[in-house]
Amino acid sequence: MADQYDVIIIGGGPGGYNGAIRAGQLGLKVACVEKRKTLGGTCLNVGCIPSKALLHATELYETAEKDFGGMGMKASVTFDLPKMMEAKSRTVSGLTDGVKFLFRKNKVDHMEGTGRIVDANTVDVDGKQLKTGNIVIATGSEVAPLPGVEIDEERIVSSTGALELHEVPGKMIVIGGGVIGLELGSVWRRLGAEVTVVEFLDHILPGMDGEVQKQAMRIFRKQGMKFKVGHKVTGIEKLNTGLKVFCEPSGGGRADTMDADVVLVCIGRRPYTNGLGLDAIGVKTDKRGFIETDHFKTNIDGIYAIGDCTHGPMLAHKAEDEGVAVMEIIAGKAGHVNYGVIPGVVYTKPEIAFVGKTEEELKQAGIKYKSGKFPFTANSRARVNHEMDGFFKILAHAETDEILGAHMVAVGAGDMIHEVCVAMEFRAASEDIARTCHAHPTMSEAVRQASMGVEGWTMQM
Repeated sequence: MADQYDVIIIGGGPGGYNGAIRAGQLGLKVACVEKRKTLGGTCLNVGCIPSKALLHATELYETAEKDFGGMGMKASVTFDLPKMMEAKSRTVSGLTDGVKFLFRKNKVDHMEGTGRIVDANTVDVDGKQLKTGNIVIATGSEVAPLPGVEIDEERIVSSTGALELHEVPGKMIVIGGGVIGLELGSVWRRLGAEVTVVEFLDHILPGMDGEVQKQAMRIFRKQGMKFKVGHKVTGIEKLNTGLKVFCEPSGGGRADTMDADVVLVCIGRRPYTNGLGLDAIGVKTDKRGFIETDHFKTNIDGIYAIGDCTHGPMLAHKAEDEGVAVMEIIAGKAGHVNYGVIPGVVYTKPEIAFVGKTEEELKQAGIKYKSGKFPFTANSRARVNHEMDGFFKILAHAETDEILGAHMVAVGAGDMIHEVCVAMEFRAASEDIARTCHAHPTMSEAVRQASMGVEGWTMQM
């Protein structure tokens, strides 16, 4: 019997829907199974996109409220939280509708339901069995739970609940000093909440460049965010008047309590593969539940896995690239993802962006490197815009000058970092950026000036 589909994708998030669209473009007969009523996965529905809508709105609000005076303007601003939430929802709806349109345009069959793998050529969708030549698992991830703490999405919330609060909490405690905690903590701080971040490690932003970690904390503290690093939350008691949060030093010691109206739990995410039937068909996973792959292939012929349910950074754009690459491989082409050039961004103000290796990683690997650094206090456009917080740092091989990494704290860092990504994709040297003319005055000049600094010829003050 001929296969009904060339490929069936389970999961309609960034990896799944981009892979489905690419499959359609390549002439493959493809279906995408998604249990949500809307496409886009966590990122589009309850993650990246709605959080950025609130980050943008609250950034404008705080700028008008606090920064206009320094530029000779006066403004009286208020916010309407229900309307802010409505605007966020409209943005999400427009984008999910856009994915549906792209499915129709590229002849992708969208199947709403829960997919379960029966064997390497069969997917069951709510009792209906479909035949296929290939299966791609793109089921993503879910919020990692904190032992002893039950999330109710009302007073004790995950990132999902934090995007739907009906009022601004007086006090918010954020458990976890990573990307999600800092972004959503920033949203509610700007609207008036007293935000305290509790982080298990002795620094925020685990895994990032050490200098970025230190400067970011200084900036966020200056903005009014509080930090309790080197501590862990051991329990939460629900009271009629609020929440009592119990914490203690990570290495043991005297316990402490804090009061809160809302607690946001964001200690990380874990792969989501519930109900897929992986055990029954023998797909290998590691002890944390991540699906083991080799060039996207699982240990079962014809079954692939991409995105958050596999190893690597849990980033939408990483999943997107993998979705495209796996479809090209299935179609007989040379699909490829360069994992050394996947940027990351924290969408606070200022933004934090990075790509490649940190100084700590290079030292640990014994790789000799040189660096250039430029502060935004010395950047003309940053001074004009009153946005001088942050710096840009570039790392290059000590002998070949090939760019090994870049780290940035700045307004607009998430856009500026891609200049370095393109350079690294071509294995450029820091001198290549240093000798590329940049328009003046722009924030991007800091990228050039830092690159010039690798060889000690920075020219701006």
